[in-house]
Amino acid sequence: MNRTLSTMLVCLCLGLNGCSQQDNYRTAVYLLLDTSGTYTEELNKAQHVINYMLSTLQAGDSFAVARIDSASFSEKDIIAKATFDARPSTSNRQKRDFAATINQFVKGVKGSAYTDISGGLLQGIEFLNETSAASKYILIYSDLKEDLPDGYTRDFDFELDGYTVVALNVTKLRADNVDPNEYLQRVADWEQKITRGGGTWHVVNDFEKDGALDLASY
Repeated sequence: MNRTLSTMLVCLCLGLNGCSQQDNYRTAVYLLLDTSGTYTEELNKAQHVINYMLSTLQAGDSFAVARIDSASFSEKDIIAKATFDARPSTSNRQKRDFAATINQFVKGVKGSAYTDISGGLLQGIEFLNETSAASKYILIYSDLKEDLPDGYTRDFDFELDGYTVVALNVTKLRADNVDPNEYLQRVADWEQKITRGGGTWHVVNDFEKDGALDLASY
């Protein structure tokens, strides 16, 4: 092999390694929005979370927002998604379009009869795996009360190695005021599901706290 060709191959390998190292810094976020019952009244607050993510995610990072409804294991439930371009002008346009899509959705959202959180999680895992990002986050904006239609089965373990799952704005239901143990048990059950699958689990209810939405802190 001549010296010129050898040099070219070395440069190519170095370039590929550089790309691989760059990929190790990429972040991907999948945000699930509960649209069941009266929880739709909470979605205006969720826009603050989405706007924060749009302001902090960088070039190469991926972001998707999906609804939790009666049957959430579907790409049709993804409201908006993007992988942000390295060019600032393009990235800024992507983020403006993303925010506008979410705003339109929140204005016209109709509450779903059931709450398929597990299906939404599974769809989120599929989306995030396709990004090949090193840092993968699933945010669940919900009261965490799962309610499935008759005949639906969600009896499976999640594969969440390397994932961080953050429950946001876990509001208390009317029944929780009667028996707070219901709230505590609901949160504990989800924590067990996530950690059993190899993921890490956090609950954040106070968005005003400094660093509450800083994903790198989890």
